[in-house]
Amino acid sequence: MKRLSPKEEEIMRMFWSKGPMFVRDLLELYNEPKPHYNTVSTLVRGLEEKGFVGYKVYGNTYQYHPVISESEYKGSALNEVVSQFYDNSYINVVSQLIEEERMPLDELKDLIARIEKGRK
Repeated sequence: MKRLSPKEEEIMRMFWSKGPMFVRDLLELYNEPKPHYNTVSTLVRGLEEKGFVGYKVYGNTYQYHPVISESEYKGSALNEVVSQFYDNSYINVVSQLIEEERMPLDELKDLIARIEKGRK
């Protein structure tokens, strides 16, 4: 799955939280100063070309909707990081988190307990 730019991710977060929208609906969600309509429209068309959004035609306008869920996107991004930086090893990821003290040992124990409980 392709990575998105920060501006594309921002638009996808809007779709994931609000559902199907027209470009004008997206514009209403932006804070001032709002981007130009054509800028947002170009970004949305790029998302459609990349396979992240689909659309329905209503007359001469398009209502866009997400095709990829937020969890699918996050999972793909995580897999890419693990593959690129950790030799496809989630053990290496967790080890680094513990070594850098970003994940306390008690959190790791809680995680292991949840995993074991889920397998029963």
